[in-house]
Amino acid sequence: MVIEKTYTPDQVEQKWYRLWEEKKYFHSSPNPEKEPYCIVIPPPNVTGVLHMGHVLNNTIQDVLIRKARMEGKETCWVPGTDHASIATEAKVVSMLKEQGIEKKSLSREEFLKHTWAWTHKHGGIIVEQLKRLGVSCDWERSKFTLDKDLSDSVTKVFVELYKAGLIYRGFRMVNWDPSGKTAISDEEIYYKESVSSLYYIAYQVIGSDEFITIATTRPETILGDTALCVHPDDERYKNFIGKQVYVPLIKRKIPVIADEYVDMTFGTGCLKVTPAHDQNDYRLGIKHDLPFVNIFNEDATLSSEAILFTGMERFQARKTILKELKKNNQLQKTEKIKNNIGYSERTHAVIEPRLSLQWFLKMDTLAKPALDVVEKGQIKFHPEKFINLYRHWLENIHDWCISRQLWWGHRIPAWYCDCEECKDLIIVQSEKPEKCPRCHCTKHLRQDEDVLDTWFSSWLWPITVFNGINEPNNKEFLYYYPTNTLVTAPEILFFWVARMIMAGLHFKENIPFKNVYFTGIVRDKHGKKMSKSLGNSPEPIALINKYGADAVRTGMLLCSPAGNDLLYDEALIIQGRNFTNKIWNAFRLINGWKPDKEIPFNHSLALRWFESKLNQSIADSKTLFNDFKISEALMLIYKLTWDDFCSNFLEMIKPENTDSIDEQTYLKTVSYYKSILKLLHPFLPFITEELWQYLRYPEEENHIINANFPKEKEVDTYLLENTEMFFQLITTIRKLSGGRKKEKNSNDDILVISNALKPIIEPFSLYLSKLTGINQIKFNREAPTLSAISFFIKDKECFYINPVAQKNDDKEKENIAKEIAYLSGFLTSINNKLTNENFLHRAKADIIEKELLKKKDVEGKLRILEANLKNL
Repeated sequence: MVIEKTYTPDQVEQKWYRLWEEKKYFHSSPNPEKEPYCIVIPPPNVTGVLHMGHVLNNTIQDVLIRKARMEGKETCWVPGTDHASIATEAKVVSMLKEQGIEKKSLSREEFLKHTWAWTHKHGGIIVEQLKRLGVSCDWERSKFTLDKDLSDSVTKVFVELYKAGLIYRGFRMVNWDPSGKTAISDEEIYYKESVSSLYYIAYQVIGSDEFITIATTRPETILGDTALCVHPDDERYKNFIGKQVYVPLIKRKIPVIADEYVDMTFGTGCLKVTPAHDQNDYRLGIKHDLPFVNIFNEDATLSSEAILFTGMERFQARKTILKELKKNNQLQKTEKIKNNIGYSERTHAVIEPRLSLQWFLKMDTLAKPALDVVEKGQIKFHPEKFINLYRHWLENIHDWCISRQLWWGHRIPAWYCDCEECKDLIIVQSEKPEKCPRCHCTKHLRQDEDVLDTWFSSWLWPITVFNGINEPNNKEFLYYYPTNTLVTAPEILFFWVARMIMAGLHFKENIPFKNVYFTGIVRDKHGKKMSKSLGNSPEPIALINKYGADAVRTGMLLCSPAGNDLLYDEALIIQGRNFTNKIWNAFRLINGWKPDKEIPFNHSLALRWFESKLNQSIADSKTLFNDFKISEALMLIYKLTWDDFCSNFLEMIKPENTDSIDEQTYLKTVSYYKSILKLLHPFLPFITEELWQYLRYPEEENHIINANFPKEKEVDTYLLENTEMFFQLITTIRKLSGGRKKEKNSNDDILVISNALKPIIEPFSLYLSKLTGINQIKFNREAPTLSAISFFIKDKECFYINPVAQKNDDKEKENIAKEIAYLSGFLTSINNKLTNENFLHRAKADIIEKELLKKKDVEGKLRILEANLKNL
């Protein structure tokens, strides 16, 4: 058969993905004869395009789905996109501005018409990009969080929770985006360290010439002050507790109160309390029954309650107020400090804590059951370290602000009647009421303008993708729910994962998934989080075009254990590309051989070794998969393929000076290679499908996507141990001979092996000579009389004699000295780690054990090298 010299991913990938879709290999239906395996995709924003985090997350999901499919399970991977209220609305507002259209000039219906048009135009981009990555989602099941059945579910849940007394409306402190004019959640804020000014401002004590000085970074908020607060044990201020001061510029009288919350060491030790514009001050205001003065409008201009500078933008007001304070001699000094300032992720406006009328969901009653199922192991976290973070959040939970002042999203199903006697009435139901239930009028009913937080639809995702709210007993929901695994980022552990667990337990009395796999954050090689704004994030599609999807998948997975951040470097993708080339070239080598029944079979030992190695790797990979060590499983199979199969096994059996090989060895080699392709398929789906077509027998599966995943069989551990020593011997000789395999019969090198190793090494004599080129191999109890380099295999001394090298002792000394320098540096780094208290405290026992073994190995190598240097 003819096979191309080089692997061309673009042609192969398009061909096979198209066929997989045509054959409906990704499709799933409930099958009582098969065990279900289900994953629901974390829905990317409909506004989004593929980034490196998506690549990592979706590759892991695809690996799990493809492996389960090969294990004969009924696999169902549900894709979908999120309507992303704030992000989508911001993009549409920006698009309209470019057309000269302001949002406020449009009716709600007109704006939504523009938004739907934009969504239909751009919403499919990320889906097509995911297909380029090779993900095997059941695209026929694709969901959008604003689909009618999902929207109906959201409305039904809201009404149910309101009637149960868990949803309420009230004035609370929220994160306010002045540009978007909406409340936003904590995860929609990013923080930047900034150099800010700390202003020291004097407040006059009423009836006295004395002043109390406070320090603040936000002087504009003094107009909303309703108290000063000191620590009750602070001797500097004890005499002022209970007195009153004037708020600078506006002369409002406010009290001096005491509370242990105050940090006596920060600033002057006296706080200004602005309950309407600071989260901590809000709590103090509630505790001490202080007035709330809301000095900002929705756009962060000063309101009439500020008394001065009404309508002025907040940062301009800051400058103006500082000038006035300086004029009145109340600005005493200014210092520079570093602090973190919160910005809206979507509009990049500085966030303003603001008291606002919003809808909230009570969380305390939902939190306890959600904590119990994780602590009892009904839902397993991988890695487990995230349980502590989860527990901390649930034990310190606050009510969830679920309303947003936007037009795009699920509109809150609440109505009001504007008749005078109905001002306090709230009507919550799925459909618009025909008339007011109190005054019976029909003309003055209006629906709440707000929409629900995007997460309010997302927390129902594992249920609503199977219509489990509207039709709780439908066969799909009963078959696929609870799902098997959720793959997600730890940043949304609280905002999404925890809430999905709450929703599953509250509405279905069942967990939504059995396992949660946490990916790490993808960072650049300097440790910075990747983002387009920083310009440090590559375009995944460009990488796929350049190297192929399999290479990108491999590169991203090789160095990303669960929960650990990935330091991205394009070298990782190049390593993935090199691996695909290695797989391709291995087949080209095998394909070039001609099986011949007349050639005697003499590779029994090599075949038995590799079969045991393959079976051991299958068993080990199963354990790693079961423990959700996906990266480690890939590394295991990578080494099996590259080191054991290509570098060792194929070199052992490769015909010399001919293309002919005995038939039994050839057939066994093809069988092993096909098993390797099956092991690799979940990770590298395209190249394995392509190569499968060259190798499969007529009675085997047409496509590797449906082939059976290899199962572990008997392992000869004694043979594996012996072979490991044999390869240790090969590696040592190659190092001592300058890293090159000598041509057979081309040198006078002599290898003297300890007689104690004879039962282990002698069966490999054929391969020892073949892989090293050394003809003279002796087994002896005593050291040779010739000058020799000694080394140890299993604590037994062996000797390597290279007459040519002895004539060039200076060069040999230089090579050994370089190796000693390298290993000494490596040993220092190991010792530094093993003496680091932080490492010893945080690292698991098996990790520390690995470092100790490394240390022992390096120290042994150094002893040999130093002895050899001395001999020379």
